[in-house]
Amino acid sequence: MSQAQDVQQRIDDLVKNHPVMLFMKGTAQFPMCGFSGRAIQVLKAAGAKEVKTFNVLEDEEVRQGIKDYAQWPTIPQLYVNGEFVGGSDIMMEMYESGELQQLLAKP
Repeated sequence: MSQAQDVQQRIDDLVKNHPVMLFMKGTAQFPMCGFSGRAIQVLKAAGAKEVKTFNVLEDEEVRQGIKDYAQWPTIPQLYVNGEFVGGSDIMMEMYESGELQQLLAKP
């Protein structure tokens, strides 16, 4: 397996093994960019119970690989129940419409 495939497998495992998975810059306690901070706030406001976060600043391979994984150029990236949801703007729109709360409430 190539290094790129290995990274994609690591990302895939994270996404599939955690119902709410957020790839972000920094940590939930110490976000390192405004968008990541907003993503955490939106998830909390929407009632997310267990959010698993991954700090892409600590892993350059994942930082690049996650962009390929979802074909999405920016971070943060939210996955719920193995599905790519989007970045902080999409999360905000979904929160305002009530979609995010519904998505997070699904078992």
